[in-house]
Amino acid sequence: MRNLKITISYDGFKYKGWQRQKETDLTIQGKIETVLSKMAGETIQIVGCGRTDSGVHAENYVANFHTKCAFSTDTMLNYLYEYLPEDIVVKSIENVAERFHARYNVKSKTYVYKINNNKFRDVFNRKYTYHVAENLNLAEMKNAADVFIGTHDFQSFTNVRNSDKSTIRTVNYINIIEKDGLLIIEVNGNGFLWNMVRIIVGTLIEVGKGKLSPIEVKRILNEKKRWEAGPLAQAKGLFLRDVQY
Repeated sequence: MRNLKITISYDGFKYKGWQRQKETDLTIQGKIETVLSKMAGETIQIVGCGRTDSGVHAENYVANFHTKCAFSTDTMLNYLYEYLPEDIVVKSIENVAERFHARYNVKSKTYVYKINNNKFRDVFNRKYTYHVAENLNLAEMKNAADVFIGTHDFQSFTNVRNSDKSTIRTVNYINIIEKDGLLIIEVNGNGFLWNMVRIIVGTLIEVGKGKLSPIEVKRILNEKKRWEAGPLAQAKGLFLRDVQY
């Protein structure tokens, strides 16, 4: 039995997220498992590095699966490229140790969120950026971003409803980069709660608009009340950029 690690890029615009679902075949996991199972002549189940929500994209999503298939990795890669939809590409396949697990072995993940902060929406990138026409105060956004660095209870910044699940996570860094009106917010951490990055971004946008201050963001983090934080930023601006092992 082989253990294979795959790296995937996908446009999540029309999909209902990564995770396979019984009621729809419009999931990334479901599409890849269907093609892999047909290729291998056996039922293939993929282990992903985590879930991405409906409409979220990935540049380098990592997964692994076990198979008895003897095809070379190049043959598999070519087969997947031919039979997967055009908005899903498996970029690499490699044999890995039996103990490798795409989810449990993750050390950190990097997400990026893209905001078009120009006056007009970009007709070509409108499906992949969140358009905010109001001028945003980047200095204040950067000051607020510093509040999240370190290990904290992020209960205010998740829509997780299960009180038994720990909401403590570590954010290693948040970078905010601007070029020609396009804001890129990079967030790296050891793991992320449901909607956590999008709520952090939504809160930073509120700071940029002058509706919240960095001091208020710190208070919201400490008070652990979801309704105090900013709104959930649109899914289409979020990309999983990289996974570190």
